[in-house]
Amino acid sequence: MRRKPKIEPRRCADFAAGETLDRTDTSLVALRRILRATEIYARTLAHTAGLTPVQSRVLEIVLSHGSVTPKQISTQMGVSSATVSTLLDRLVAKSMIERQRSLIDRRQTNIVLTDHGRSAIEGAPDPLQQKYVKEFEALADWEQAMIVAALERVAGMLDASTIDASPILHTGEIHHTHPTE
Repeated sequence: MRRKPKIEPRRCADFAAGETLDRTDTSLVALRRILRATEIYARTLAHTAGLTPVQSRVLEIVLSHGSVTPKQISTQMGVSSATVSTLLDRLVAKSMIERQRSLIDRRQTNIVLTDHGRSAIEGAPDPLQQKYVKEFEALADWEQAMIVAALERVAGMLDASTIDASPILHTGEIHHTHPTE
């Protein structure tokens, strides 16, 4: 019978010298770092473009397709049609997109960017998601499979497997205030 090699706990720079973390603590620290990175990105995006990360993603999808249906957005983002409808309502209210009836099928609605939406998405910081995609796609196939399996497992551990993938949709709109001169 083979013995498992003893794996030493990893050290974390956030703790005093000589203090070590076990795997549970190390995994929690990694999760907190991921959450913190997304929080920092969301703040930067809100400040520079007045968008949430989810709204930014919708605009990117519309930009890449030119014209897209709400169903296509829903499928690509892995969110419900109701979620997409709410997102689109908010982007219409911000004059970033327009809903247009299809010329081919009048029952179908197409989503297109306005000039305001185009300039907002082009002026936004590079999405954290794009950085992840670039790094992920550079990995070997087996590493990609391992990461997908681990992330799916973590989602399951947190009872998040069936949660709609659009984060923080109901926290209200971002309102920029400008001091009066």
